[in-house]
Amino acid sequence: MGNNVIINADVEKATINKNIYGHFAEHLGRGIYEGIWVGEDSPISNTNGIRNDVLEALKNLNIPVLRWPGGCFADEYHWKDGIGPRENRKRMINTHWGGVVENNHFGTHEFMMLCEMLETEPYICGNVGSGTVQEMSEWVEYMTFDGESPMANLRRENGRDEPWKLKYFGVGNENWGCGGNMRPEYYADLYRRYQTYVRNYGDNRIYKIAGGANVADYNWTEVLMKNAHWMMDGLSLHYYTIPGEFWTGKGSATDFPESEWFTTLKKALHMDTLITKHSTIMDKYDPTKRVGLIIDEWGTWYDPEPGTNPGFLYQQNTIRDALVAGIHFNIFHSHADRVQMANIAQTINVLQAMILTEGEKMLLTPTYHVFEMFKVHHDASLLSVESSFGKYELDGEVLPQVTVSASKDAEGKIHISLCNLDHQNQSDIEIDLRGIDISSATVSGRILTADKMNAHNTFEQPENVKPAEFTNVKKQEESLTVTLPPMSVVVLTVE
Repeated sequence: MGNNVIINADVEKATINKNIYGHFAEHLGRGIYEGIWVGEDSPISNTNGIRNDVLEALKNLNIPVLRWPGGCFADEYHWKDGIGPRENRKRMINTHWGGVVENNHFGTHEFMMLCEMLETEPYICGNVGSGTVQEMSEWVEYMTFDGESPMANLRRENGRDEPWKLKYFGVGNENWGCGGNMRPEYYADLYRRYQTYVRNYGDNRIYKIAGGANVADYNWTEVLMKNAHWMMDGLSLHYYTIPGEFWTGKGSATDFPESEWFTTLKKALHMDTLITKHSTIMDKYDPTKRVGLIIDEWGTWYDPEPGTNPGFLYQQNTIRDALVAGIHFNIFHSHADRVQMANIAQTINVLQAMILTEGEKMLLTPTYHVFEMFKVHHDASLLSVESSFGKYELDGEVLPQVTVSASKDAEGKIHISLCNLDHQNQSDIEIDLRGIDISSATVSGRILTADKMNAHNTFEQPENVKPAEFTNVKKQEESLTVTLPPMSVVVLTVE
């Protein structure tokens, strides 16, 4: 079977919300402390306590939105413990993640400062599981109220005169699990109550996100949409790509057979089914698609690296993870009319991270490079794409060998992203570009690939896997002929 793609360059569909390239940083392991925050007195180069090397690397991704403080941590986080002089802040045990002491040195002011440095939108997740309505209401007031009030005055006492702009606020997290083990009916009522007091002060307008389903819990989505859809702007969904079984062995990040490579990519592709089915339920109550589907936790989850604290969820990152990221982005693009944000878990040192650190050392992972390559799709117009690809087969199971997506940016450039899932075979593809004259166009490309399934970057060899120029593309009169090597991610630019 031939590999054929038809791109209708004159048929623009939904806008690809740049927020699907969002991030998530939880108080978990070395995700915040050491990964982002080292403190002003650290020998590691920093600006106001934020690591400079990490800051520069993240700036290069044009991160659109950053979710914080959790995750499960959010539902035992009490924001007033993280304001005021750091030496006076309350210390607590992080019971969810490793049982370590949390000193609360990285709190609201530090997080908002980080977002200002990154020029990214903050997405704060409030505490429904163990917090009160008053606590959540006062947090929003503390951050966004400009007038005379107890919380605004407290903010000024702590050194911030002007209120911050806060667009995204999550009313709870995983309330079906670590956020309170609630039934959807109970949480729907709690959501209605709590969100009432997440107020808009001045000209600040908050996009309220309700805590949504775990994987295929379609009943949760049904109950939330039926009972509260008009009170929310977004509804979340969490799904992790786990090759093994969650409680009995997820699989290694770097030591895996080809069957686990295949299973991992198969499970990544399952995201398309989940989005389709949850969206169908949302369509019943919200046919105009006003409510965004917010996939604010996604990515690979393996067994922790040997010798590390299992509660820190530290894992390596290979070319397999790069394919998982590329597959997800192509899926998110195809659902751009409903998916308005996605936040990979997590930014640094945790799960499918962009960056790994070890003391003063830092490396960029293959996943980082996919985020960087795909940033050309931020806020671009999704183009109509029709495709037919050969099969990728292993042990009697079949996947499509390639996934594809295309967009047109504000300057009229067309970007085509392609992922070859096959770990052994190249893919020869004919791309028919319609609705555009490419006779005088230039075509360029970038590729991320490797010669081993578990190729990854280490602190000793930090550039084992990195993007390179892609030249295996030929322009015909109205089409492109492309040859993708095995296990590769390619982004083409036609201009």
